Amino acid sequence: MELTPEIRNELLKAQRTEITEYHVYKNIAKTLPEEENRKIVEQIGEDEKRHYEIWKGYTGKSVNPNRLQIWFYTTVSRLFGFTFGFKLMEMGEEKAQVNYEKIADEIPEARGVIEDENSHENKLLEMLDEETLMYAGSVVLGLNDALVELTGALAGLTLAFRDVNTIALSGLVTGVAASFSMGASEYLSTRSEETEKNPIKAAVYTFIAYLVTVALLILPYLLLDNKFLCLGIALGVSVVIIALFNFYLSVAKDQPFGRRFFEMAGLSLGVAAFSFLFGFVIRNWLGVDA
Repeated sequence: MELTPEIRNELLKAQRTEITEYHVYKNIAKTLPEEENRKIVEQIGEDEKRHYEIWKGYTGKSVNPNRLQIWFYTTVSRLFGFTFGFKLMEMGEEKAQVNYEKIADEIPEARGVIEDENSHENKLLEMLDEETLMYAGSVVLGLNDALVELTGALAGLTLAFRDVNTIALSGLVTGVAASFSMGASEYLSTRSEETEKNPIKAAVYTFIAYLVTVALLILPYLLLDNKFLCLGIALGVSVVIIALFNFYLSVAKDQPFGRRFFEMAGLSLGVAAFSFLFGFVIRNWLGVDA
C-alpha cells in the first residue's frame, strides 16, 4: 500500500509508542507478585506488540523503542504503584490516538487499534488492584490532618514566638505526637469497620503520611533564620504536597483533580491564616515576648 509521507510518519511514531509500552509492561509484569495481575499486564503488553506489528506491516520498517520512556515509566510504576504508572502512560497514549484518527480513513485497521486502546486495555486496567490504592484513604487522612493541623500550628507559633528554634521544637513535638495519635485513631477506626483493610497497615500508612508531612513542613525552620520566610516556604510546600497527591489520585483512581486540590489547599491555608491571627491576638493579650 502506497503511503503519503505524513501518514508514514504518523505510523512510525505509533510504532515507537507501541513497542516502548510493550517493554514497559514486560518489565513491570516481572515484578508483580500476584499471578492474576501479572497475566493482565502481560496480556496488555502483547496487545501493544500486536499493534506494533500491524503498523510495521504497512511501513516495512523496524523501529527502536524509546529507552528513556521505558526507564521513566518502569521506575514510576515501581515507586508509586503499577496502576499509577500504567494509567499515566495510557494518558500519554490517549493523546497519540489523535494520530490514529488521521490515518483511520486510509488504513481500516486503525479503527480496530483505536477500539483496543479505548475499551480492551481500559477494562484490563480497571481490574488491577494493589495495596497502595486500597489504603489511599488512610494516606489522605494522614496528609490532610498533618497539613491542616501543622500549617495552622506553625502559623500561630511563628507569630507567637520570636526564636526560630523554639518554633521548630514546638512544631516538631506537636507533629510527632499528633502522628502517633492519628495512627492510633486510624487503627481503632479501621478495626471497627467492615473492610478488607488491615487495621495495623491502615495505621502505619496514616502515621507515615503524617510524619513525612511534618518533616517537610518543619525543615525550613531547621535550616533558615527568618521565621516569616520559613512560614512562607512551609505553606508553599504544603500546597505542592496537596497538588502532587491529588494528581496521584486523579490518575490512579480517576478522581477529579481541581475540586479536591482547591478544597484541601483552601482548608489548609485558611486554617493557617486564622491561626496566624490567633497567635497575634494571644501574644498581645498575654504579653508573651519569647
